[in-house]
Amino acid sequence: MIASAAAAALAIAATPATTPMKPNIVILFCDDAGYGDFGFTGHPTIRTPNIDRMAREGIWFTQYYSGSPACTASRYALLTGRDPRRSGFAWVLSPNSKKSLHQKEVTIAEGLKSAGYATGAFGKWHLGNPSENNGYDQSTLPLAHGFDEYVGLPYSNDMRPPKNWPDLPLLEGPAKGTGERYTDYRIRELNPDQTQLTKLYTDKAVSFINRHKDEPFFVYLPYAMPHVPLYPGEAFQGSSRRGNYGDVMQEIDWSAGRIMEELRKLELAENTLVFFTSDNGPWIIKNDQGGSSGLFRDGKGSTWEGGVREPGIAWWPGHIKPRQRNMQPVGAVDILPTVFDVAGVKLPDDRTLDGMSLVPLMKGTGSLPERPLYYSGPGNKFHAIRYGRYKLHMATSSQTKIKHFNGRVPLLFNLNQDPSEKYDLSRSQPEQLELLQELFSASAAQVKEEGTFWD
Repeated sequence: MIASAAAAALAIAATPATTPMKPNIVILFCDDAGYGDFGFTGHPTIRTPNIDRMAREGIWFTQYYSGSPACTASRYALLTGRDPRRSGFAWVLSPNSKKSLHQKEVTIAEGLKSAGYATGAFGKWHLGNPSENNGYDQSTLPLAHGFDEYVGLPYSNDMRPPKNWPDLPLLEGPAKGTGERYTDYRIRELNPDQTQLTKLYTDKAVSFINRHKDEPFFVYLPYAMPHVPLYPGEAFQGSSRRGNYGDVMQEIDWSAGRIMEELRKLELAENTLVFFTSDNGPWIIKNDQGGSSGLFRDGKGSTWEGGVREPGIAWWPGHIKPRQRNMQPVGAVDILPTVFDVAGVKLPDDRTLDGMSLVPLMKGTGSLPERPLYYSGPGNKFHAIRYGRYKLHMATSSQTKIKHFNGRVPLLFNLNQDPSEKYDLSRSQPEQLELLQELFSASAAQVKEEGTFWD
């Protein structure tokens, strides 16, 4: 496959043959899992022993934030290290959207591929889809963005008939051949049996790891669930007291355990950095089919903590000291800089990155400088900012239609003392309010001035 414009722009230092193999990278990425949906975060009836073990054996970032409270935008942030407002598209793409992840963006996969990694994605993409509106452009799909192999759904598992969508394709795209076009994708199945998806993605990931065990590899496993509709595999149906939602979560836990077991069996665990997190908060308007935000307010679709605060775990035996709980605010935009740091990949210097490497926190060698974290709401419009312990809302939204605080803004919260965002401090702490308002305005102006690749 020909290299993308973004990958060609990367400057990668040559690695001497005598150096140890670069660390493998695995990202396990849930869809709509809430902060409170895991054993280690306190759920009383969902059992997640493998993910709990990952948290015990690694570092748990207790104040980790997804890039957005919605699917597409959060995936953009994870894979590019950039705020979703820089993407140039709305926060959720439909099957017939014209725009997609722009070819000039640099993804984790492109950087690692340029450094000699084998790269595979197995699961939900949701960063663009060939459609009539874009001339059926296959560069909207993963193989055009640094991945050698792909098996999965191009968008969310509910975007299918009988809703007003075309048949939902399960795509497969192994990298083969070269030339002036991207590798063709094969449709494995239309409207697939979704009870098979988690197992299929896990099997594909395990197979990829085995085929590339003698070279550095990157596995990106974005699960289809617990996004509704919920389809636990046959072996997990009825396994949880939490119903279908719990069954799905326990199958995802099985998947995480199987991948860690394979890494141990192949004696690769100490040379593999694994991240586990979710794209956004739980879809609470789906009632018992949605998850739990734990003690946080609201859920998916909102920039309240329940929409963006997620479990964030990094596991790397022999490199990350076990049983760490780090309380420094970090986010999905930090994953790319972290991965490039440990893999020896030079950061792209022709664009703004919004994240920074978490290696000092993971290895216990230091802390990160205090920096603002930003929250974008519907339409990737700037809603809120966090700086230090304080969070400022300049706009709010909720899929529940509830107008928290009667829709009043600005709102200021001390998240260290008030993680549930119950006690507004905007009137009692005017100096903090003014500081965060200035940072909010400066960031909005800077992103607008820089524009996007779609401009």
